[in-house]
Amino acid sequence: MNTISIQVPSLMENIRMIESFIDNAKERFHLDDDIYGNIMIAVTEAVNNAIKHGNASDKSKNVHLSLSLEDSMIKFTVKDEGKGFNYDNLPDPTAPENLEKPGGRGIFLMKHLSDEVDFKEDGRVVELSFYMNS
Repeated sequence: MNTISIQVPSLMENIRMIESFIDNAKERFHLDDDIYGNIMIAVTEAVNNAIKHGNASDKSKNVHLSLSLEDSMIKFTVKDEGKGFNYDNLPDPTAPENLEKPGGRGIFLMKHLSDEVDFKEDGRVVELSFYMNS
C-alpha cells in the first residue's frame, strides 16, 4: 500500500502546505481534474475544521494528514489532537434556519464531494475516500 503523511501545526497559513501535498498527490497518482477538485475542497475543509474546531487554533497542537492508495480508491485521513465532537448531531446547513449562518457547511461539503466519509476516535479522525477512474 502506498501511504504518504504530513503533519502541520494548527495555523491557518499551513493550509498552503496541505494544498501542495494534494498537488503532489495529483502528479504522483495521475488524478484527473474532477477528482482533484473534489479532493482539494474536501480535504482542505477537513484540515480547516481540525485546526479551528479540533485543535482550537492552538499552534502547539498538530494536524496529521495522510493519504493511502488502495486498489482504485484514494483515502485521506485527517487527525487532530482535540477532544472530538458529536458528528451524529450536526445541524443541517440546508435547513432554512441555517442558510444564513456562515459556518456549518464543511462536513456537508465533505460528504457531497467524497465518495465515503468516515469519522473515528470520537470525531478526532475523519477519513475521506475517493474512487479513482482508472
